[in-house]
Amino acid sequence: MIPLKTLGRMLRPGLIVAMAVMMTGCDWALFDPKGQIARDELTLLITCTVLMLLVVIPVIVMTLLFAWRYRASNTKARYEPNWSHSTAIEVVVWSIPCMIILVLAVLTWRSSHALDPYKPLVSDAKPVQIEAISLDWKWLFVYPEENIAVVNELTFPVDTPLNFKLTADTVMNAFFIPHLGSMIYSMAGMETKLHLIANEAGSYEGLSSHYSGAGFSKMHFMAHAVSNDEYQAWLAKVRGDAKVLDQKSFAELAAERNHDYYPVTYYGSTEAGLFDAIMAKHMGESKHFGMKHDKAMSHEAMGHGAKQAEPMNHEAMDHEAMNHEAMGHEGHDAATAPAAAEAAGHDGHNANEPAEAAHAGHGPSGE
Repeated sequence: MIPLKTLGRMLRPGLIVAMAVMMTGCDWALFDPKGQIARDELTLLITCTVLMLLVVIPVIVMTLLFAWRYRASNTKARYEPNWSHSTAIEVVVWSIPCMIILVLAVLTWRSSHALDPYKPLVSDAKPVQIEAISLDWKWLFVYPEENIAVVNELTFPVDTPLNFKLTADTVMNAFFIPHLGSMIYSMAGMETKLHLIANEAGSYEGLSSHYSGAGFSKMHFMAHAVSNDEYQAWLAKVRGDAKVLDQKSFAELAAERNHDYYPVTYYGSTEAGLFDAIMAKHMGESKHFGMKHDKAMSHEAMGHGAKQAEPMNHEAMDHEAMNHEAMGHEGHDAATAPAAAEAAGHDGHNANEPAEAAHAGHGPSGE
């Protein structure tokens, strides 16, 4: 029987070759940018990796070198069992990483602002406005300026900025076209933004990069960067479709929870304000989830509390007068009158407490 260690050594070359063969079919989209944003992100990724390798590679090399040089069988190597400190080594091992971290910090700060997904792109071409809505499990793209909508397909002119507004009609999802760069999340009741551009014509795969349920693996689409003439022809083709995307048809589309790939579907016209209506649907009746209260309601509550407290004060005062009268008839000493008055005052104060507590509790309830 072949020992496991020997078997592992025999299989290792074959496994390496098999992995190499399988990886040849991979689409290295992140390393094949087709737009300015993706190109800048790739440059940033390579720069940061190289800077970090300035520390990683020497450490690996020195580890192997020292292990070999100072092995037990090498009697020619210096043996210093009492060695404990070297100022030169301390300076090298601390100063170089600190300088690299400083460079990385500056680079990260500048690139974070330059590649902010909310930052519009500077271009002479008029941007294309696209409203992206993630559903179960498909993508709906609305072109508000063109009054059309498409499921699972994006088409846009090359060298033209794309201004995306994103939201979700279901669970949180993530919109990503690797060839164009910058992933961004879509969330129900919220709007996120993304700005992309394609500098080369072609078809690029887009996907959902965040797990969102059973049909997640089929939640992908194609993004076509075409010439302006081809884009206009595509718009005419979509406008020729008789389907209309309104509240009713959108509800039917959202209710169809496809577990397989949903086919590309065109809507020749759309209802105005559909994107905002989808967002508002998930915000609840208060629109602020209890974070704010209407001023008129607050003032009304204050007035109502005051009106409730007023008769209680009068009742307390009458009660106090009755106490004084009873004290006079029974011939109590006048010295007990302050105590009775104080007790009556406490009664009046306690009568106001429910109204004050109700008003005080109104504020924190919305925090």
